[in-house]
Amino acid sequence: MVDLTEEERAAITATLKRVALLLEEIGWQTALADLTEAQVRALIEEAVEGFREAMADIAKSNAPEIPF
Repeated sequence: MVDLTEEERAAITATLKRVALLLEEIGWQTALADLTEAQVRALIEEAVEGFREAMADIAKSNAPEIPF
């Protein structure tokens, strides 16, 4: 198990929404073994990009303001 920070947990939660939208398109009843290579790639890309964007947003919101 990986020890996740609170920020990482929040980013994963935000990412779930993006992945869920893609799964909605694919079909929730589709078994993982039945996914095409393109669908698997799309899910991975969506998860990675969503996580990166969420972490960037969290970092921006936690950054102190520059006074000048």
